[in-house]
Formats: sequence, C-alpha cells, structure tokens
Amino acid sequence: MASCIFCKIIKGDIPCFKLFESEKTLAFLDIGPLSKGHALVIPKFHGAKLTDIPDDHLSEILPVAKKLVTATGAVNYNILQNNGRLAHQEVDHIPKPNEEQGLVVGWPTQKTDMDALKALYEEVKSKM
Repeated sequence: MASCIFCKIIKGDIPCFKLFESEKTLAFLDIGPLSKGHALVIPKFHGAKLTDIPDDHLSEILPVAKKLVTATGAVNYNILQNNGRLAHQEVDHIPKPNEEQGLVVGWPTQKTDMDALKALYEEVKSKM
C-alpha cells in the first residue's frame, strides 16, 4: 500500500536500523523507542490487522522476537500486537471492545539519540 509507513520501510523508501530480514519478515529498531532495544518485528505482507495477514506470513514473527530478546539480553520485556484504534494501534497493523475495557497502554517515547541507536543497532545486529 502506497501510504503505509511499514510498506515504505520494507521497500527501502524509508531507511531503518534493520536487524533481521527474510522473505516474509523484517525486524528493525524503533526510532521512537520506549526503552533501549525497542524493536518492531513485522510481516512483509501488508495487512491493517492480524486477521488480514495469512498464517504462513506470520510463522517467523515469534521466533524472530525470541532472537531479538536473546540478542539484546533483555530479561524483562513485552511483546505487543495492537489491532484497531481503541486498542492503541497507532499505525495500521487483545480484544478492545471500548475505551473502558481491555488493555490500557501508555506510550512514553524517549528522545532518540541517533548515534546511540546506531551503536545499539550494530551490537544487536552482530548477535542476530
């Protein structure tokens, strides 16, 4: 999809700190991280929600996330997948029937030090 930020990253129109890439999956560091090592693992198949993506395009997501956890040395971590605006999906990609029910998530991004992010990228990439 022409306007999808993830499709632009996958095509290389928007640069990223790529940690892993295969035919079906891309993993990269978030440039607005919530914490050190905050990364995204995405299927290359365009879909606004999880149910829009064929199962065979999802098969690498958790194994790659596991590799990232190992590569970053994280002991405590979250693996999050949001679907729909009420579920805090900022970019089209836990049931959340209304504002009062379901997971409540804050997203306090930190200012990005691109040099530190590049150094972290090199460190994590070398362990992938």
